[in-house]
Amino acid sequence: MTGPDATCSDGSLAAGEPLAGTSPYALSWVALEQNGPWGARAFTDSHLDPGVGKAIEDLAATHDVRPSLIRRPGHHADAASGHESGRHVLVAHTRPGRTWLLAGRVARPEELLATDWAALRDGDLEGVRRSLPTLEPSTDAHLLVCTNGKRDVCCAVKGRPVAVGVAPRHPGRVWEVTHTSGHRFAPTAVLLPAGTLHGRLDVTSAEQLLTVAAEGATVLEGSRGRSTWPAPAQAAELAVRETIGVLGLDALEITGHDATGERSWSTRVHHVDGRSWEVQVEARESEALRAESCGKALKPMTWFTRTTEECDR
Repeated sequence: MTGPDATCSDGSLAAGEPLAGTSPYALSWVALEQNGPWGARAFTDSHLDPGVGKAIEDLAATHDVRPSLIRRPGHHADAASGHESGRHVLVAHTRPGRTWLLAGRVARPEELLATDWAALRDGDLEGVRRSLPTLEPSTDAHLLVCTNGKRDVCCAVKGRPVAVGVAPRHPGRVWEVTHTSGHRFAPTAVLLPAGTLHGRLDVTSAEQLLTVAAEGATVLEGSRGRSTWPAPAQAAELAVRETIGVLGLDALEITGHDATGERSWSTRVHHVDGRSWEVQVEARESEALRAESCGKALKPMTWFTRTTEECDR
């Protein structure tokens, strides 16, 4: 299905669009519980005060932080409810080997404005804890499944059944989320605190993400990349994982990433065991057409070619 009546996710799948290197860039994530309906731009189009929402978005954007609104999977009345005891908050830093998650509640959304955003960008756990004293370190991985139908119908139609299906099996660790980018890969989700994004999920594959995360591992099928890195570096890291079959979340680090042309890059990927690879990445435009979002015009898709060579020690 690639015609004008196809959903964007059906069209992307039919076109064979690769997922590698399609995650948004974010060193850290902040997720705030907001019940009730969400508009297309949820931070300023929901029951959250739009002034507070915009302020959070602006502060996050200047510090390479991705802000999201979350809610428990299930029915959502058209009213602000369920916040009497405060709002759940997840704050995560994603860099391998220095990944951490803070979880807890704030009494009011505006408390997030006091976040030490520079500390969050830099992965300074204690600095962030001082600015958000009601949050505590957590070792649990959380799965945030995109379900915002006002942003794209695929997210609601395909994402919500995944969130609802996985939530009972992992109580308290599955959320609906406003936007993870990449509607055309629905159902999509982000795993925190690692910051890995995943697409074309079903209940089984989504549950597997949480199961293996408890072992410090990831899943390659459907992986879009780790938000810690720019898009070409995400593709390079995944190329090394696919080449040697490494699944450990903290096994690989990007130690160099340089442009070699207008649409090409050279990325150095280092393994904790001392091995390194040089990955040449090039962005190419396919003749296959697909829509980036439902209702938008069909456009050529951009994808990355990757050539991997192990370096001498």
